Amino acid sequence: MAVKRNELENFLNTTLNIHDFRDYGPNGLQVEGKETIEKIAFAVSATQDSIAKAVRWQADAMVVHHGLFWVFHGARSISGPFAKRVKPLITSDMNLFGYHLPLDAHPQYGNASAIAKKIELKELQPFGDYKGSPTGIKGQFLKPIKANELSEKLENILNHSVMLSSPNANQVLHSMAIITGGANSGWQECVPQGIDSYLTGEMSEHDWHEAKESGIHMFAGGHNATEQFGVQMLEDLIKENFDIETQFIPSENPA
Repeated sequence: MAVKRNELENFLNTTLNIHDFRDYGPNGLQVEGKETIEKIAFAVSATQDSIAKAVRWQADAMVVHHGLFWVFHGARSISGPFAKRVKPLITSDMNLFGYHLPLDAHPQYGNASAIAKKIELKELQPFGDYKGSPTGIKGQFLKPIKANELSEKLENILNHSVMLSSPNANQVLHSMAIITGGANSGWQECVPQGIDSYLTGEMSEHDWHEAKESGIHMFAGGHNATEQFGVQMLEDLIKENFDIETQFIPSENPA
């Protein structure tokens, strides 16, 4: 009914191959808490809301995709909104584990891989590149599908509205690449590889124009919505390997 912090850390770090990535922030244990863990909360992001819910549930650890520390923030004081995230973790002696690119790209437990399986992509291969490491997945549709029909299918899977930029929404798609979250410009890598379509979480104004003008069908299904599945798969993996209580904390983030 419990696992030691170091054992859980080693299991997750090894499973996700964290040392293969040069990421935007640290992967693994970000805030050290109690040594013995009996309850683990899972969430897409370590926010004031998700942390507060984990504290109320008396979790001993949180596992998230978006942790607390990012290189683009630089050195920062523990004050204001940031303090409202950090202080409850410290006062409750809760561990925080964060896994960013390793969870995006993982071929079995990754965000992109999970969606690829739900929309029936086959022949899955790594896609995208960030400093030498893949960031997503590409594959062929088991059954070719029209762009507008795929948009509806994705809305049901993600439980989120989907924005589609398409040169022809009635066109049948044969292949797709997926990088979840904020990979707006990733569609550009589809062009030289002959990939029909691209899914991510966000879409900028210029990408909406340039993707379809380049013949790419670009789908944006929400940053949080496209990245909810990786942590859920980690939750299932933890329950399979450890006799421990878990809970997934959903986010109301519509972006």
